[in-house]
Amino acid sequence: MKKSTKYAVIAALTASLSLEGIAQSRPIAYPARGQSPQQQQQDEGACYGWAKSNTGIDPTQVANAPPPPSGPAVGGGERVQGAARGAAGGAIIGAIAGDAGKGAAIGAATGTMVGGSRARQNRRAAAANSQAQTQGAMDTFNRAFAACMSGRGYTVN
Repeated sequence: MKKSTKYAVIAALTASLSLEGIAQSRPIAYPARGQSPQQQQQDEGACYGWAKSNTGIDPTQVANAPPPPSGPAVGGGERVQGAARGAAGGAIIGAIAGDAGKGAAIGAATGTMVGGSRARQNRRAAAANSQAQTQGAMDTFNRAFAACMSGRGYTVN
């Protein structure tokens, strides 16, 4: 398996596991007024629906959202741009040294590597941003759920 493919698989698994953890981290309610398990189940269902309608956030959709795209085909052309810049710089340096073509080839190869590094950094930043947005949405939903359950006589943590 190629190294880039391994990283893509690891990133996808990490994203899916973290999203599953987010969806399952609903606040825990304790029946402070002696509510029965059946009553608690009804109240949790009602509060789930209330929180969903008032926040516009559906935790099951958040959990099932696809992870951000990854892999060598994704990116804003960082490798191509790096190769072009490297080739231009290499041609100038190569012309000074007496072989512009060789300098351009070396510059293009170096530029491609630098562009690939930028592409990986951009993908990591996009994944972190996506995860932060998901966590923020779930925090909003959980606060609404907790407020509803507290209003129905539960201690919520």
